[in-house]
Amino acid sequence: MILLFTDFGLQSPYSGEVKLALHRDAPEMPVLDLCADLAPFRPVEAGHLLAALSDEAPAGAVFLCVVDPGVGGPRRPLVLHAAGRWYVGPDNGLLDVVAGRAREARWFEITARASRLSATFHGRDLFAPMAAALACGRRPEESGAVPYSKPVVPVPDLAAVIYLDRYGNAMTGLRAANLPSATRLGVRGRTLQQARTFCDLPSGEAFWYENSSGLAELAVNQGSVQHALALAVGDAVQILGT
Repeated sequence: MILLFTDFGLQSPYSGEVKLALHRDAPEMPVLDLCADLAPFRPVEAGHLLAALSDEAPAGAVFLCVVDPGVGGPRRPLVLHAAGRWYVGPDNGLLDVVAGRAREARWFEITARASRLSATFHGRDLFAPMAAALACGRRPEESGAVPYSKPVVPVPDLAAVIYLDRYGNAMTGLRAANLPSATRLGVRGRTLQQARTFCDLPSGEAFWYENSSGLAELAVNQGSVQHALALAVGDAVQILGT
């Protein structure tokens, strides 16, 4: 399967255009929207969410990843093979968390250039053809990519907001398993206690919990922590101890 992980949104033509390109080159391949509303221009934060969600995908899955504010510039177009899965996207931090947490990671640089290559839409014209080729079983070297030497270094958790969902909950780049029990988190001058789930607290109470992807998530029971604390992606989160 091919999994789309982008900041395109679903109310614009961009996701649809990428899907058309994938259907052209891999018409039998399932294409799923893993996430289409990542924060624009924030590839590092998106990379921590990508790492948290990747384990749900089967071996051989291909992630087409686009949060690419430097599109058309000097950043490299890359392919990553890690934990039996493929990732296609720009070299801007978006893929580094997955690589840094994998036992083994191999990088390739996409060198092939399609006859139609928009300076501003590499997701459709460069990344989609490569993702389709990989999903159909072709090797990167057979599809216009060459091995690329890129240092793989461990990436620590990110003490910041990385994603805001439609309920106003705020995911962080902190893995809950790495936090001591009953840790308090601070954000924008507020201290949040840990709870197991929403209904453990009164309506309107702010807290943090371990979400279904293993991340520390900030929330308000039956409310929006985003609005209550005026949060944005990238806002720092403090680990205050127990």
